[in-house]
Amino acid sequence: MTRQSGPALLERPAGGPPPVTAAPAPSADRGEDAGRPAGPAARRAVRRPPGRRGPLWLAALVAGAVLAGVPAFTGGTPAPTTVSAADYGLGAADIGLTGALEDAEARRGISEAEAQRRLSELAASRAAREPQVVLPAQGRMTTCFCMRWGQMHYGIDLAGPLGTPIYAAADGVVLRAGPASGYGNAVWIQDADGNVHVYGHMRYYDVEAGDLVHAGDQIAKIGNEGQSTGPHLHYQINRGSMTGRPLDPEEWLAEHGVTL
Repeated sequence: MTRQSGPALLERPAGGPPPVTAAPAPSADRGEDAGRPAGPAARRAVRRPPGRRGPLWLAALVAGAVLAGVPAFTGGTPAPTTVSAADYGLGAADIGLTGALEDAEARRGISEAEAQRRLSELAASRAAREPQVVLPAQGRMTTCFCMRWGQMHYGIDLAGPLGTPIYAAADGVVLRAGPASGYGNAVWIQDADGNVHVYGHMRYYDVEAGDLVHAGDQIAKIGNEGQSTGPHLHYQINRGSMTGRPLDPEEWLAEHGVTL
């Protein structure tokens, strides 16, 4: 391989592209084309214009800068921005959740503070609703407060199976309990009005003289003792004492809200 001179290295083989020549120096009278290179190299040096969204971003930046500078020129402070829960994707149920819990805590605190007073009121109301008089036994009335076999029957008879519970018809104190002529066994209980309630013909009784009883307390069981034609309770009320004038038990019970 032979050594070539410098000028030969700049030559191109025949048939190839024409050699690149230096661009003429710009002249002062070329106007807007002054200083702009020509040719392929010039095309490669030009920057590509921004995309379609470029102007939009530029406009947004300019508008933001203008808005930010407004308070400085007006001397005021920016107005607070009001943001609703809907801006954060919260619905009506989400908005009221915390408040509902706080309200529940407050209500619970109030109920605890008033618990004793309300319970006392409830107890008093319940006591007021409790019956002060009850039916002395469940059974069928076989004899009324009326004449029977030529003589007055001073009470009512309530027939029922042996062992049927007998209850104190009213609050009172037991005056006597035990064997009694004609009754086999009997219990005498004086109520707050002084009336004496007599329960007769039972075989078993659960109280004794001096006991305090309340309406509805079981005091005995239906029996067939004494002058009796079958298991039943003889229930009688004597006004004011053990030997006072008998009252019609059916009427007395009805006056106190108890029907046979």
